[in-house]
Amino acid sequence: MATLVGIAGITGKFASFILGNLLAQPNVDVRGYCRNSSKLREDLRSSSRVSIVEGDASDLDALRRFAKGCDVVICCYLGDDTLMKDGQKLLVDACEIENVPRYIASDYCLDFTKLEYGQHPAKDPMKHVKAHLETKKKVKGVHILIGVFMETFWSPYFGVFDAEECKLSYYGNGDEIWESTTYGTAAQYTAAVALDRSATGVFHFLGDRKNIHQIAEEFAEVYGKKPRLERRGSLENLYTTMQEIFRKDPSNIYGYLALFYQYYCTNGQTYLKKDLHNAQYPDVNPVTFKAFMQSRTPQGLSGAYENPGSK
Repeated sequence: MATLVGIAGITGKFASFILGNLLAQPNVDVRGYCRNSSKLREDLRSSSRVSIVEGDASDLDALRRFAKGCDVVICCYLGDDTLMKDGQKLLVDACEIENVPRYIASDYCLDFTKLEYGQHPAKDPMKHVKAHLETKKKVKGVHILIGVFMETFWSPYFGVFDAEECKLSYYGNGDEIWESTTYGTAAQYTAAVALDRSATGVFHFLGDRKNIHQIAEEFAEVYGKKPRLERRGSLENLYTTMQEIFRKDPSNIYGYLALFYQYYCTNGQTYLKKDLHNAQYPDVNPVTFKAFMQSRTPQGLSGAYENPGSK
């Protein structure tokens, strides 16, 4: 009998990686939930192993139809706080009503469990969803932590790497560790956890841990040119700057969000535990910073966020 895995938000970038890994396994069927199934590739829509339920994140009846019969539901929502908090909580409710045994929350980030409410605005919904799951009797919560996506780390928006100037910018003393995992590696671990019926609770997976100097050295090894390192100030300077922007206009998410990530990725508060869960799934071969660079041109690093599967 096939395992039925539900993927909510199946048309998203990260979901597509998870879907590919699941379909590579025998005896696995996938049911997707989305507003518009036409956004899914035709070969996937027409697959006998993939079914789709269309509906809105606020439609409990549609969510129940989606969840009914699933062995596990993976949430790949990505959006505003209403979707990430209220949308997920309603999906959890649907899973509870339909006796879905496990729910993989849309986390895939640094260790938000170590944050207080309000410290990192984008992570508050995750804390709310985790607390909501803990009130349920039937559905068990699963939380997958991966640091920062490697594609995001290299993106122009994130503000660390400048491909045109061949420059890496940082706050702090440069010894701060960046914990990072690619979309592909994170999706492999997520698929493995989804198919492991005993897997519940919080999982810590990483592709690599490096400080900015080590990343620069590996860049030079791969591309034959060492990037210029630019120190923008202390972590205290970064904190002050991001808080000022946030207080001035909390709705200006793109003005401050990357700075919040930079701060909490490197200030030590949200690091994953040293004893990772990587070894529990030895079939996954994590992509390191160096391997990620070896698979792309320097310009390709910047574009990896928009096209995670590209080189």
